[in-house]
Amino acid sequence: MRILVIGSGGREHALVWKLAQSPHVTQMWCAPGNAGIAGERLAKNGAPVQCVKLGAEDLPGLLTFAQEQHAELTVVGPDNPLALGIVDLWQKDGRRIWGPNQKAAQFEASKVFSQRFMEKYGIPTARAGTFAEFPAASRFAASLGGRCAVKADGLALGKGVLICHDMAQADRAIEEVLVKGAFGKAGASIVIQELLEGMEISLHALCDGQTAKLFPTAQDHKRALDGDLGLNTGGMGAYSPAPFLSEAELAAVGDSILTPWLRGCAAEGIDFHGILYPGVMLTRTGPKVLEFNARFGDPETQAYLTRLENDLVELLTASIDGTLGDLALKWNPMPSVCVVMASAGYPGSYAKGKPILELDKAARLPNTKVFHAGTANAGEQVVTAGGRVLGVTAWGKDLRTARDAAYAAVDIIRFEGVQFRRDIAAKALAVAVGKAEVRM
Repeated sequence: MRILVIGSGGREHALVWKLAQSPHVTQMWCAPGNAGIAGERLAKNGAPVQCVKLGAEDLPGLLTFAQEQHAELTVVGPDNPLALGIVDLWQKDGRRIWGPNQKAAQFEASKVFSQRFMEKYGIPTARAGTFAEFPAASRFAASLGGRCAVKADGLALGKGVLICHDMAQADRAIEEVLVKGAFGKAGASIVIQELLEGMEISLHALCDGQTAKLFPTAQDHKRALDGDLGLNTGGMGAYSPAPFLSEAELAAVGDSILTPWLRGCAAEGIDFHGILYPGVMLTRTGPKVLEFNARFGDPETQAYLTRLENDLVELLTASIDGTLGDLALKWNPMPSVCVVMASAGYPGSYAKGKPILELDKAARLPNTKVFHAGTANAGEQVVTAGGRVLGVTAWGKDLRTARDAAYAAVDIIRFEGVQFRRDIAAKALAVAVGKAEVRM
């Protein structure tokens, strides 16, 4: 099978790495890819994965490439191409592609759509309102005592959420998004949600239009600094499983979200083939969905795919064909931890072109995989080319072992201005103190 992967981040490197292990794959391209992806080889024939200089949002260029190279399957990693309708374009051309179509991608592309859908179909979520003007938005925030999350409606690279604890912060956030246009067109309208308290986890479910197969739990770390301080980012690290739900509790939470979601999709004529990724807050009154994403999380993908034992090509094919009900997901019980190494200044402005040292040494460590995100080749060197640079991932017999292995690799790798969190999986380890670590 000849496969084209769309995207250039750590998520896409993890997808390429896992797809390349399949005996079904004979050739693979990634557009635009990165330095790490360019170093992957196929298990079947040793052929290198080829990076193609086409942007993930260049839909006409990507389609022409897929036609010329006779790509038999296209796998879409990022949210923007999905929101732009890449799946619809491929299907119109009679080409196989994995990911939700434009209508289905609204679950991530529009928080207003998603919030209204949840309320309509009884999916547990926060008290919320949707607004396009400052006065009404401010009044609703005041009804919450200013304790709220102000969310841009559209896509904003995972950074379009402002957390507020009082009215001064809420009014400032509303003004930044609605009036000053901090997120451009993505912030033309907003969702304001009550500020929920509890433990936040990431859920993922692979869907084929009728069936949703729930993944194990994971937990992302969105804030830039230790202790969940600093600005929101695209994700500074993740691990799986997260020991805050038993297997029975996970099944119950999944059912409370996915059953009404599937019913709503059927009622609305939404044919969802891909990954649904709800961010969930475990509150005292039960789980509540904060928002939906319509693609794999990043960096959750790095933790998930190092645990997945299925052939990913077969899973994605079943997702496209509507045959997921015939398959069972298989997971390695060993926990996996991903630590993101970022450029100085991220998630704000940052410099590029910093040489990255000791990658080969870190890659030789056992049970460790260094996934590239914002990297590029510059002659004989690998250099930084983005805010999030690497997703250093390791797995082990328990969570502490996996976490220690990930940080051992992080401590080997060097580049100027590197920043990373030192507390990835700390909440889970705190829960595990005094008892056996939870496996899921």
